Amino acid sequence: MSATHLIVAEYDSTHLKNATLSAVTAAQKIEGTVHGLVLGKNVKHIADAFAKHVSQVHYAEHDGLEHRVAQPYAKVIADVAKSIGATHIWAAATAAGKDMMPRVATRLDAAMASDISDVVDTKTYKRPMWAGGLTGTVALSTSIQVITVRPTEFVQAAANASGNVSNFAADPGPSTTRFVGFEEVKSERPELADASVVISGGRGLKGPEGFKQLIEPLADQLNAAIGASRAVCDAGWVPNDWQVGQTGKVVAPKLYIAIGISGAIQHVAGMKGSKVTVAINKDPEAPIFQVADYGLVGDAFTIVPELIERLKALA
Repeated sequence: MSATHLIVAEYDSTHLKNATLSAVTAAQKIEGTVHGLVLGKNVKHIADAFAKHVSQVHYAEHDGLEHRVAQPYAKVIADVAKSIGATHIWAAATAAGKDMMPRVATRLDAAMASDISDVVDTKTYKRPMWAGGLTGTVALSTSIQVITVRPTEFVQAAANASGNVSNFAADPGPSTTRFVGFEEVKSERPELADASVVISGGRGLKGPEGFKQLIEPLADQLNAAIGASRAVCDAGWVPNDWQVGQTGKVVAPKLYIAIGISGAIQHVAGMKGSKVTVAINKDPEAPIFQVADYGLVGDAFTIVPELIERLKALA
C-alpha cells in the first residue's frame, strides 16, 4: 500500500521555515502522496507557499491555534492524520517539533522515530545517538508512524509542485495549558539554523564583553549568525537560543568558526555537519581541533581583531 505523508509546517510571521522543507525531502524518500498541514491564524499565505512543494495543503485558522501550544496543536494534527489516512506524520526536529510530535504519537497510538538523519525504507530510519557518537537504526512496527527530521541532514525540497490548498474547520478541543507570552529575540543577522556562516564563542571569551568585542564584529563582517557553547548560555552571557549542541540547535553551515570553544562532545554534536570548521583556541590540546579542518592556536583577543582587519581590507 502506498504511503500517505502529512508534513506539519513551521513558519514565522511571513515565511515557511526551511526546516519544514527538509522534512518534505525526508518524506519524499518514501513513495507516496505528500500532504502539508498549516495551523494558526492568518496563515493562508503560508499554505499557498507550502503548496509549491507538496501535492495537497490543508490549513485551518482558529483562535485556539493562534499560538503554537502543543496540546491543541497535537489534537488537530492527529485529527487531520486520521481524516486523510496518513501513514507517516512528519515535522522538523526543532523545539516546536520536539514539543508537539510525541503528543501526536500518543494520540494516534503510533511509534515514533525522533531526530532522524536518514530514511532506510518505509519503516526504518537512522538517527544519531550518544550525542552523535553513534548512528542507530530503528524500525517502527506500527501502521502509523510519527517522525521528526534533523533538518541539516536533508536538503530543502524544491518548489516544483502546484498542490491544492483547502481550508478545514479545526477543533482544538479543551486544553489544560494556556499561552502566557512569547519573547522573541530579534536580530538582523541570519537565523542560526539556516545561516551559511556561523561564528560561535565559548568560555575562552571570558565574558559577555568578549562576545561584543570579538564575535559580533566578526559576524558583521561575514554576515554570519552567532552561536555559543552551552557553558556560556548557562552562564547568561548570551541568549539561550544561541546555543549550538546536543541540547541546543543543530547547524550545518558552509563555514563554522569556533572561537574559545573547547569542543566538548555536547557542542560537537550540534555542529559536526558543518562543511568547513575553523577553530581558534589557545589550548593546543582542546578537543575542537580534532574535528576542525583548520586550527589556529593562540589568544583569540589577539587573533580575531587581526582577522577582522584583514577581512575589512579584502572587502
